[in-house]
Amino acid sequence: MPLTCIDVVSFGYLHAAPPDAHLTLDLRRHFRDPHVDPALRHQSARDLPVRRAVLATPGIRELITAAALLADAYDAGPSGAPLTIAVGCAGGRHRAATVASVLAARLGKTGMTVHLTHRDLDKPVIDR
Repeated sequence: MPLTCIDVVSFGYLHAAPPDAHLTLDLRRHFRDPHVDPALRHQSARDLPVRRAVLATPGIRELITAAALLADAYDAGPSGAPLTIAVGCAGGRHRAATVASVLAARLGKTGMTVHLTHRDLDKPVIDR
């Protein structure tokens, strides 16, 4: 029985605890943060320069592919229970929101029902 739906949630660890999820992708330590670039700091995943910077980061596309394969593995299981995939970074505006958006779009193309939520995308930039 295929999954009834997949919830993909982006979030920022600096805003609140991670959401409950079956899979959580923590992008904080392994992938370059666009926040360090002053030109990108106050932009978000809604802005093309941010999306380009995140998707050009070595390993990001492979991570998205691996996450999609993990969703496929859950889908192959005997239960049709919903699956939640959380994608987190420091503030939830750049890396997490971009990766979650691309992952959700990719999963949606397979015929799965996908709901995308950006928990912290519209919250203020955190000065750090």
